[in-house]
Amino acid sequence: DAGANSAGLPGILQTLAATGVRGTFFLTGTWAAANPAGVASIVAGGHRLGNHSMTHPGFIGLPDAAIGSQLSGAEEAIRAGGGEPRPLFRFPFGERDARTIATVNAYGYLPVRWTVDTLGWKGSSGGITAQIVADRVLAGLRPGEIVLMHTGSNPTDGTTLDADALPGMIERIRQAGYGFTTLDALLG
Repeated sequence: DAGANSAGLPGILQTLAATGVRGTFFLTGTWAAANPAGVASIVAGGHRLGNHSMTHPGFIGLPDAAIGSQLSGAEEAIRAGGGEPRPLFRFPFGERDARTIATVNAYGYLPVRWTVDTLGWKGSSGGITAQIVADRVLAGLRPGEIVLMHTGSNPTDGTTLDADALPGMIERIRQAGYGFTTLDALLG
């Protein structure tokens, strides 16, 4: 997910290119508008984009029209950077209910959740390390696993634990006998 900043993005893209892995990047519209070069870099690397709302609000408290505005605003910003987010969407905070899912679906989006959150976003100030990030992913390893990671740095300590853990994590996942696929292939 990309919503805060892009501090870890260069390292993430470099790792994915070096290992031949393709990812899906769920972008907020505010991030895409502030980082059009980041959007272009993700697309140029052959990665998939998804919509993560315009401003990352909780959706359960929003009326349907506001949900539509969040979706369309982010879509416009992502497209302005050269990307296409449709049809993938990730709810901010994972917060959803039957009504918000139905509303997102009515706007032509398919919500995608994760199976494991690395917690790298908590940073070292939150008691997390790159080792913990990797261990969390490996502990939840199973066919179809969807890993939630973030492109930005922790706002308190500036760490980019997800980016730091990614090379070793990919290696350990492959050593465990697993491969990588895209959300499009999983959902196709």
